[in-house]
This record gives sequence, structure tokens and C-alpha cells, in this order.
Amino acid sequence: MLTFVRENARWLGAGFLLTFAAGFGQTWFISLFASQIKQEFGLTDGSWGTLYTVATLSSAALMFWFGSLVDKISLMRFATAITLLFALAALILSSTTSVLILGFAIFLLRFCGQGMFGHIAMTAMGRWFEATRGRAVSIASLGHPAGEVVMPLIAVFAVSVIGWNATWIVVSVLLIVVVTPLLWVLLRGDRSPHGKKSTVSSRGLGGQHWTRFQAVRHWLLPALIPMLLTPGFIGTVIFFHQTHIADIKGWSLLEMAPGYSFYATASVSAAFFAGWASDQFGPERLLPIILVPMALGVLLIGIGTEVWSWYGVLALCGLTQGASGAFWGVFLPVAYGTRYLGAIRSLVTTVIVVSTAIGPGITGMLIDGGINLPAQSFAMSIWCLVFSVLSFAITRRMKREV
Repeated sequence: MLTFVRENARWLGAGFLLTFAAGFGQTWFISLFASQIKQEFGLTDGSWGTLYTVATLSSAALMFWFGSLVDKISLMRFATAITLLFALAALILSSTTSVLILGFAIFLLRFCGQGMFGHIAMTAMGRWFEATRGRAVSIASLGHPAGEVVMPLIAVFAVSVIGWNATWIVVSVLLIVVVTPLLWVLLRGDRSPHGKKSTVSSRGLGGQHWTRFQAVRHWLLPALIPMLLTPGFIGTVIFFHQTHIADIKGWSLLEMAPGYSFYATASVSAAFFAGWASDQFGPERLLPIILVPMALGVLLIGIGTEVWSWYGVLALCGLTQGASGAFWGVFLPVAYGTRYLGAIRSLVTTVIVVSTAIGPGITGMLIDGGINLPAQSFAMSIWCLVFSVLSFAITRRMKREV
């Protein structure tokens, strides 16, 4: 593994940086400012969740149309342009006094961070690596948990010292001064895949390169929609409403903070395992087990009473999130080939972003209606288990077609 990392440090580093910096547009980071935003703009849980949903859904629509540009434009130029747009979004958020402009800033943050940064990283890994694609995806995905460990602590400290508005100015400066030049250097040269398993290893099912239109018409992608939606939906809901959970359970955010370490550790472990297992046995074998840890995790939200149960929630959900990220990074090139991978991934990323959009809005309205998140968690747990069972049928049919 060390030799692999050393020989491919430049390309793996680009993937890691993209997934790390994507954190600035992720729900777990934006939600750290939820209390200040709701107070300053006079928003309830429901109205804040609705605003977040509309902004994220809008970013998903834009993601669908622009995600395929990864197949047509140099990654260096494309990533640089998205980074500068990302920085502009952070700057707008830091200075606005309008709810409408707040929604626009969230829209741009979600489009760049939740959508494009991860999309660019995983498309690059899928295109640049073949026989070692699982390892490459799992290493590049480490940026996500690394950000989840480092960023919240720094952000909370920064808010306490300079305020939430100034903290977003710092984010904007970091994206321009640090992230942009690094990406320019790391992405300035492309990589040809090495270590091919066969002459058709970069093709998908049926020995062909699938277009987005062909994938949508085939039975497999629609059947996978619930598996795509669920981790993003539940993961976003948990982070978005963590202050609500703290109020219901009588925990403080300071007591809950160590849970990020449990989440990151579990996510990293699951990503490496999923990457290794995908290379060894094929990614489709992982499909039935991905949602099982999350089912147990959300169940703990409902039945847990002590703050340590929150650590269990994040650890179990982290297992699903880590495995899911690595799984899709390997599965999509295997199923659909690499020629139109950017277009395929843009569709899949759109679905994932939609899942993160509808979660806060739906659960926020239920909370306003008197159904708290611990009560909602039982239904989420059952959902995960049902689709884990149904995914066995998907893997059996895939095997028959292969």
C-alpha cells in the first residue's frame, strides 16, 4: 500500500484535497452555524430546513446538467473554476442580510462542495485507475473523514473568537490562497491507467461503455436509487438536526463533539475495507450489507439515553458512509465503463444531492408538527433493513447478466 501511495501520490493527493475541501459545502459543516443563522434570520427548524432543501435541490438540478463537463474539459481548469465559485459562495454567505441571498449562498456551497468537488475526485479516480481502482477510491475518500475530524473543531473555535461571519471569510480565503494553487499543480497532468486486468477492464456490463441515456433505460440504475438515496438522506438529517437531538436528549454539543472522531475512524476503516473487498471480490457483493450499520445507528437515536449512544450512532453511520463512498467509486466504472463516466457520475451525484436536500425539509416539517427525530428514527431503521434485503435480488440478477 505504501508503495502504491508513493508511486501515485500526485493523483491520489488531488483526490484527497478535493474530498477534504468539499467539507466546506457539506451539511455537517454548514450545520455548525445553524443556530447563529436561524437566530440572525429569524428561521424555525422547519423554515431553515425548507430553505436548505430548496437550495440543495436547485444545486442538484445544476449538477445534472454541468456534471458531464468533466468528460469534456481539462480537470485542472474545471476544478480551478469550481474552487473560485466555491470561494465566492463562502464570501456571499459571510456578508448577506437577506434570506433570499442566504438561500443563493447555500445553493452555491452545496453545488460546489456537496456536488462538484466529490464528483471531480471520484470521476478522476475511476478514470485514472483500473486494477487498483478500489484502493485509489478509498484513499482519495479519506479527505471526507479527515475534514470531519479537523474542520468542526477549528470552525467552533473560530466562531467563538471572530464570529460566524468572519469564519466564512476565512473559508473563502483558504479556498483561493491554498486550495486553488494546489489543485492547479496536482491536476496539471493526466494519468494513463496501469495494471489492467484485461483488455476490456475499462468497459462496463455487456463489454460496452454505457451512455447516461442507456443507463437510465436499463433496469439496474433505477433499482439502485433507494441505495443511492438512503446514506445521504439519513446522514444529512443526523448532522443537520444534531442541535435538535441535543435538546431532546439533554446532551450538550460539547459532550457530543467526540462523536466526530468515532465517525471518522469508522468511515476510514469501512472505506479501506470496501475498496479492498471491491478489488478482490467485485463491488456488487457489498451491496446487501452497506445499509445494515446505518439501520442500527439510527435505531440508537431512538433508544439511546446516554451521550455515549451518540458516539455509537455516528460510528455505525460512519461505517455505511465510508463503505458507500468507496463502493460507488468502484461500482460505477465496473458497471458502466469509463468513457462516459463523468456523465454517469453526474446523474448519480445528482440523486445523492437530492437525497441530502429532501432530508432536512421533510424531517424539519415533521419536527415542527410534533414528531421529533428520535421518533422518526425507527422508520428510518426499518427502511434501511428492507432495502438491504431487497438488494440481494439486485446482486443475483446482476450475476445472471454478467
